[in-house]
Amino acid sequence: MKTKKALLTILITTLVITVMLISLWAYYVAIALFVGAVLLCHREIWSLITKRKLPPFDERTRGNVGKAVRNGFIFLILALAFLMLPFTQFFNERPDMSQILAGLFLAGGATYLLSYIYYDRSQPNLGEKGLKTLKAFLITAGVSVAAFILGVFLHNLFYALFDLEEPVFFIIAVVVAPAGLVVGIIGSFAVFLKGLFKKASTQ
Repeated sequence: MKTKKALLTILITTLVITVMLISLWAYYVAIALFVGAVLLCHREIWSLITKRKLPPFDERTRGNVGKAVRNGFIFLILALAFLMLPFTQFFNERPDMSQILAGLFLAGGATYLLSYIYYDRSQPNLGEKGLKTLKAFLITAGVSVAAFILGVFLHNLFYALFDLEEPVFFIIAVVVAPAGLVVGIIGSFAVFLKGLFKKASTQ
């Protein structure tokens, strides 16, 4: 009963806000909000479509949902913190606010969905070695993002203070950090799929 009430509350709230956004011509945000809500409730919606009933909400599911929501929230906080940095350091033109909000809603929903699938289906099959490998790839991606931000900042700082086009931090921001980010993302995704397909192959 609690699951049904929570699902109805989320869907009705999303529908009302979506209609309001459409009336304000904020189509990108409205679509992204709707898609984000569908991703958030994907488990319940899929069960209603395929089995015509809500799935059980046991202790394990509650824990997985809680951790997935936590990851989505952390992602949104980090994304907002990144966007609060001066846009002139990263973009030639200031992005439209509706596009930023739409991107945040979609990315936050996708983060929640991938996190839930990971905790529910992939993590139990990875083992200690797989978890350590995944952690290493995630750290690589995180360090690469930090290196990119720091490299851009220091490169611009040197130019502003000394009118000097130094090459080291420029190469870190343009070459090293993106390469590390690609390696971290691809490696993490590969480990994620390994755990996912391992379970699927045993069913």
